[in-house]
Amino acid sequence: MAAGSKRRTRQQGGVEELASGALRVRVYAGVDPVTKQPHYLRETIPAGPNAWTLAEQTRTRLLNEVNERRNPRTSSTVTQLLRRYLDQWAGERTTLKTYRHYVGNHVEPLIGHVKVGTLDADMLDSFYAELRRCRVHCSGKARGQVDHRTKRPHTCDSRCRAHKCKPLGSSSIRQIHFILSGAYKKAVRWRWVAISPIAQAEPPAAKKPNPSPPSTTDAARIVTEAWKDLDWGTLVWLTMVTGARRGEQCGLRWKHIDLEQAVLTYERSIGQDEDGTWEKDTKQHQQRRNALDPETVTVLAEHRSRCEQRAAAIGIVLTGDEFVFSTTPDGSQHLKPASLGQRYGRLATRLGIKTSLHKLRHYSATELIKAGVDIRTVAGRLGHGGGGATTLRVYTAWVSEADQRASLSPHALTPRTRTSGSPPRSTSRSQPAGSR
Repeated sequence: MAAGSKRRTRQQGGVEELASGALRVRVYAGVDPVTKQPHYLRETIPAGPNAWTLAEQTRTRLLNEVNERRNPRTSSTVTQLLRRYLDQWAGERTTLKTYRHYVGNHVEPLIGHVKVGTLDADMLDSFYAELRRCRVHCSGKARGQVDHRTKRPHTCDSRCRAHKCKPLGSSSIRQIHFILSGAYKKAVRWRWVAISPIAQAEPPAAKKPNPSPPSTTDAARIVTEAWKDLDWGTLVWLTMVTGARRGEQCGLRWKHIDLEQAVLTYERSIGQDEDGTWEKDTKQHQQRRNALDPETVTVLAEHRSRCEQRAAAIGIVLTGDEFVFSTTPDGSQHLKPASLGQRYGRLATRLGIKTSLHKLRHYSATELIKAGVDIRTVAGRLGHGGGGATTLRVYTAWVSEADQRASLSPHALTPRTRTSGSPPRSTSRSQPAGSR
């Protein structure tokens, strides 16, 4: 206690007068579940004529919070909460790495020091505002700051430029919001805090999905160019037909394809990050069966024949466990998802088309919807969860267009409304494309 300070003892809790004249209220709130040390709630009341009255009111409020179990039960920080939360998180490896990146680069530097029990909506709104101001959290006054092209040791060139503040993307800020939300749900469950403040904060609104698949003409140009390499053409064709993710195509084995029944099953995928690749479940952790059209069956049969010939040249007979798309004659090595995206990007650039491999999922979905296929079937082929909710949200515009065309169909079979003195006559409207 500072020299000359006074102390008044209360039945529960206490008020301490500091040398400055301010009052510090302290109430015992149990044992900290993290540090296992006594945990106290503390608030400081500025010096003033009513300081002792305000201190007594504060002490009563804190005691009520403790008695009603509404108080924060730990002095742990947001950083400690997030580290424990992510250590126990049981999601995809790549997703976990992304979450740790967001936490390390954005959350910990700005609000990591804040105690979990004191974080509130005002702090969160200020935090999100800072993320929208500058993604590297510069002071705003630093001169000569440089945005380097890489964090690794390097010689600066034209790609290292004077710093300009750029906001963090809305989707990234929403990701951070969801990380904090999940962590605070755990904090409530662990009884670190009584309520979560995250629901009171407002992250940026999600952007309206705007899928931009290649046009039919561009898709034809792309697949024609890809066929210059038969194996590559087969992969691009299959992606265009099934809408499968690139990791799923890399993880596809011959045992997953039944050419006689014209059915393909996606049940495994290949993940990749800077540390390497690994085999895993599909994104929704479930098998997905796609029926194949006769032309695709022929394409896959020809590809199988080429693979068998290459394997036979080194004295190997395919057993079915080999990867459909492989870098080795025996099919033992899968392709890398990132390499597929890069090769497809180079192909599109040569043709002057601005697109990506993922856009072929959009192409497959939109063509199915325009052909009149129901949304649940489209969702099933793409591997979307939620019974088609994701598909409907992303492709609403295409569904609306197909629905408008479908609405013309019943009138083609229905007589027009009779007018006075005129016989009924049928419309001459034709069936919409995709309904024939």
